[in-house]
Amino acid sequence: MDIFHPDRMADRILGMGDVVTLVEKAQEKLDLEEANKMAERMLAGQFTMDDMLKQFEQIQKLGPLGGIMKMIPGMNQYAGMLDEAKASDSMRHMKAIIQSMTLEERAHPEKMRGTMKKRVARGSGRSVDEVNKLINQFGKMKKLMDSMGNMQRNGSLNQENLEKMMGNAQKRAGQNFPNGFGGKNPFKF
Repeated sequence: MDIFHPDRMADRILGMGDVVTLVEKAQEKLDLEEANKMAERMLAGQFTMDDMLKQFEQIQKLGPLGGIMKMIPGMNQYAGMLDEAKASDSMRHMKAIIQSMTLEERAHPEKMRGTMKKRVARGSGRSVDEVNKLINQFGKMKKLMDSMGNMQRNGSLNQENLEKMMGNAQKRAGQNFPNGFGGKNPFKF
């Protein structure tokens, strides 16, 4: 049972989120040492499908995605848009696809040929189209991580540049958000 904090509950009701509880929950449930190592790899341009798989597992440890979104300031209004069942299924399907890949394929999914994708699709119980979508999503995410790493190394990683980069990523993503959001972009204001 959680301790009742009236101020935090009021913030949630008003849609201002509850970052303190989110941080406490993350510290309690997540392997912070592993998260730090993963962040270092991402910024160094060494992001792999294994890292993506670990991220999915970390997110699942925090509980339902809608509950997490309610704790993030400004995201409360989008938690209702989220279809928890579809989001959970989508994450489970992506994990199955990644787990059906060999270690080499996880490290270099861009090198996968058609026959490899068919094997992974059969092994995960998903379609080749879903395998391709995941590989494309991963490629976009890796490119974003590489950009952030380059900005950090040359000293230009600041709030303004980060917001600009995220805005560009949102424009490129358009309305291609996972089924759990009903195809709507929850980050577009």
